[in-house]
Amino acid sequence: MSGELTFERFVREHTDTLFRTAFLLVGNRHDAEDLLQDTLVRLYPKWDRVTAADKPIAYVQRSVANRAVSRFRSPERRAESRWELPDSWDPSDLGETVAVSRTVWQLLGELSARQRAALVLRYFHDLPESEVAAALGCRPATVRSLVSRGVASMRTAYLSTEASSEGSR
Repeated sequence: MSGELTFERFVREHTDTLFRTAFLLVGNRHDAEDLLQDTLVRLYPKWDRVTAADKPIAYVQRSVANRAVSRFRSPERRAESRWELPDSWDPSDLGETVAVSRTVWQLLGELSARQRAALVLRYFHDLPESEVAAALGCRPATVRSLVSRGVASMRTAYLSTEASSEGSR
């Protein structure tokens, strides 16, 4: 089977899953499409590495996460926040119960790119800390720290939102 055919088949089979990953990382459809396309364009010339991986889908998901983190490192991108809430989700989406919660969705969008990537890979894709660490180019202890601080930030923001809404009643 030619490399092009393998690439084409892979993209057809996994676009929905990869798009959801990109959407969770960047928060809006347009940027998610750009991120996924950019990642696939960069991976195509070295597609043999992807197919040689134990789990090609995990390899591509890690690449999407790395590209998302890299994009948010540029100063002009950090100042910009374009998160949008989805109209609806595919019922087969594993993260549906979390993603449909407006508050949780907004809190996820307020995290740093690395914290958001760690949480998405760890909880939405259920990757072990070692794989998240490999994807983010850090140690497992750093992943635990990113996840812990991200969850703590979300909890603090949520509790302050709840307290302010109770005070206005």
